[in-house]
Amino acid sequence: MKLVVLAGTPGSGKTSVLLHTIKSLVKNGKKPAVVKVDCLWTDDDQRFAKLDIPVHVGLAKDMCPDHFTIYNTEEMLGWAEDEDADIVLNETAGLCLRCAPYPDECLAICVIDVTTGPNTPLKVGPLLTTADIVVTTKGDLVSQAEREVFRERVLDVNPGCSIVEANGLTGKGAFELAEMISEGPEVHDKMILRYNPPLAICSLCTGETRVARKHHMGVLRQIDGFMEYKGE
Repeated sequence: MKLVVLAGTPGSGKTSVLLHTIKSLVKNGKKPAVVKVDCLWTDDDQRFAKLDIPVHVGLAKDMCPDHFTIYNTEEMLGWAEDEDADIVLNETAGLCLRCAPYPDECLAICVIDVTTGPNTPLKVGPLLTTADIVVTTKGDLVSQAEREVFRERVLDVNPGCSIVEANGLTGKGAFELAEMISEGPEVHDKMILRYNPPLAICSLCTGETRVARKHHMGVLRQIDGFMEYKGE
């Protein structure tokens, strides 16, 4: 079984790129299954179902979708095995730029939109910096020079990654991405995250709604950068 975790910023074209990639995988004799993780609602499962492949939806609701993905990975793999799949394609909402839902034995793919500006790769964090493959989308909407600058910024923060220029409308890059997925690693019994999650929870995470630092405990970072811990 291969595990592919595909994450990225909202609106970057993750689902469209994945749909084209699945078509290439099926043509190559692979048996992919999709687990779509979103926050509150999605109808993407209907789009995947048209490709006649197994699809399962998980809604994180009031939890971080990346965290939801991480602690449900074992269940995703078990479901895919029951469906006789050989590749699990996990698309996660990836809303938190500090989190990175990539286990060490998965193929980590970050999808990022070049129209968001040349400095975006510097802001995304481990979602991009720990990815094996960075898929850049919507390159047809900017100049060649802007695409080159964006590419260099990606390599500045993740020099070891492979970059695939993709188009969710035309399917450009899907064949190349499918080849990389086919050659990706196999999942074994024990996996660990390739990057540590956020340092700790604070009282906001556990339901405290009052504003101002005096009401909160846990790891707290002040606006000047100083970090403190309050509590037992």
